[in-house]
Amino acid sequence: MSHTIYLDNAATTPVSKQVLDAMIPYYCEEYGNPSSIFYSVGARANEALANARSRVAAALGCEPAEVFFTSCGTEADNWAIKGTAHKFAKLGKKHLITSCIEHHAVLHSMQALEKEGFEITYLPVDAEGFVSVEDVKNAIRPETALVTIMYANNEIGTLEPIAEIAEVCRERGVWFHTDAVQAAGSVPINFKELGVDMLSLSAHKFNGPKGVGALLCRRGVMPLTFMDGGAQERNRRAGTENLAGIVGLATALECAVQNLDKKMADERAMRDYVLKEIQKMPKVKINGPLDTSRRLPNNLNASFEAAEGESLLLMLDMKGICASSGSACASGSLDPSHVLLSIGLPHEIAHCSLRISFGIQNTMDDARAVCQALQEIVPTVRARSPLWHD
Repeated sequence: MSHTIYLDNAATTPVSKQVLDAMIPYYCEEYGNPSSIFYSVGARANEALANARSRVAAALGCEPAEVFFTSCGTEADNWAIKGTAHKFAKLGKKHLITSCIEHHAVLHSMQALEKEGFEITYLPVDAEGFVSVEDVKNAIRPETALVTIMYANNEIGTLEPIAEIAEVCRERGVWFHTDAVQAAGSVPINFKELGVDMLSLSAHKFNGPKGVGALLCRRGVMPLTFMDGGAQERNRRAGTENLAGIVGLATALECAVQNLDKKMADERAMRDYVLKEIQKMPKVKINGPLDTSRRLPNNLNASFEAAEGESLLLMLDMKGICASSGSACASGSLDPSHVLLSIGLPHEIAHCSLRISFGIQNTMDDARAVCQALQEIVPTVRARSPLWHD
């Protein structure tokens, strides 16, 4: 192949030309510190920061005062979870609720809190990755401080019933946070209408730069300060703002929202084409919701029995195609994905999983190319496997 076909947009996305052009002046020309408001260079930087905050708020249906910029989605998750836990611990509320398929930014935060004496309830999911609203309701106790459930799963694309869970939490007087890192810029989000108390996002998932994210906090909801130092982010998150990155985030989010209908339709068409083609192959299992309207439009996760995921990835890469495996090969772990195990896949099937995620740079030619490659590669990998019996 003459060029690389990148199909791992759930991991990260390329920065768009429009976003890069918006960022460049804040590296070289408008380089002021937004906190240095007593001279023009700093004042202009402060104005750009306020403008970016307003643009993010407009794109997500919230107020500018509810937007707090962070270094990434992981920081936003940590701030929401740990800041809430420590805030309510003073009131004797040391119980938190999450799901077993969350991103490690959430799960590892919970594990850290467990070491401090907090009690965590890890809710199960069904075979398609859905959290039960009834399970959330039944898990809430008088000492519950926080419920955190991801908006969309990063591996299998499941769109959780966030609005319904938010309503339950509101009725019970418990703060609700959602990790929307995989959802923001991919599906419509209106913070006010959604009813959540806190929401995390990260720019590099929707063609913005790496190293910048945001935590939205509804008025009246504020976890304890996560980083101490200066008075940035209204005394809530210290550290000189990454102004170029923040402008990039705002621009990328605006572009994503303005073009969202077309983006979703294009990605859904590519996803559905690949879904249809690979289901013609023997012993293929689709992971995540079979009702494709209930999963991210760009997401496809499938298990190819007796075809190890790492081998599929390496052979795809030799054909110039980048995708992702369901197993944790990159970390050096021999364990398959916790998400795939949680939806009931046996280890040997979970190890044979492949995630394909489309982005704005992809075309139907890319979808056809990956299907053609898989039709060649999967039988080759299976032929080498002692587990394969056609």
